[in-house]
Amino acid sequence: MTIRRIEPGKRMSQAVVHGNTVYLAGQVGTPGKTVKEQTQEVLDSIDRLLAEAGSDKSKLLSATIWLGDMRDFADMNSVWDAWVDPANPPARATGEARLATAQHLVEIIVVAAI
Repeated sequence: MTIRRIEPGKRMSQAVVHGNTVYLAGQVGTPGKTVKEQTQEVLDSIDRLLAEAGSDKSKLLSATIWLGDMRDFADMNSVWDAWVDPANPPARATGEARLATAQHLVEIIVVAAI
């Protein structure tokens, strides 16, 4: 079975396809923007990477969301809820974590079928 790496770098790939599954690296938005703006950027990036892998959000299997502050949960969810395919929501977990910088407010990691 082959492995395909999408946007590989020295440290990591943005996505890895193995068999009929695509694994995305944690996606973050532009530091300094609001959590809603960062969430939208992240979801746009997820859409782009899934399309490059031959998938889309209707095939999401799981999502892990990290927030720098759980007080941003409702704002992040308002963007997520408008984006997610309501007929095919993934298994999902959300937690609070110290992200790469204090200006990064949200990071989302997804796994999807192809």
